[in-house]
Amino acid sequence: MKPQPTTTLSHIFTLPVIVAALGYFVDIYDLVLFSIVRVPSLKGLGFSGQALIDNGVFLLNMQMAGMLIGGILWGILGDRKGRLTIMFASIFLYSLANLANGFATDVGRQ
Repeated sequence: MKPQPTTTLSHIFTLPVIVAALGYFVDIYDLVLFSIVRVPSLKGLGFSGQALIDNGVFLLNMQMAGMLIGGILWGILGDRKGRLTIMFASIFLYSLANLANGFATDVGRQ
């Protein structure tokens, strides 16, 4: 008698794995999209020359700092409250924040 494999695709592609993969996709998509639309968006807000560069660098730095801090804080919360619950909550909050970014009229920096 031939032994049955211990893992099948139905055991690998569970709801948490699918949601985590989609969350990761959205994160990477956001980073790529931001790099594509950063300059036209800042020009649309009226920036040019050195102000365009300075504000673009500022936004990129804030994005990276937010990812670092968010990864640490959401990771700690995931360890304490359960990874699945926190993963859904972080994706929901991330989606709301991205929606709010669509309504930005300035960089918010003086």
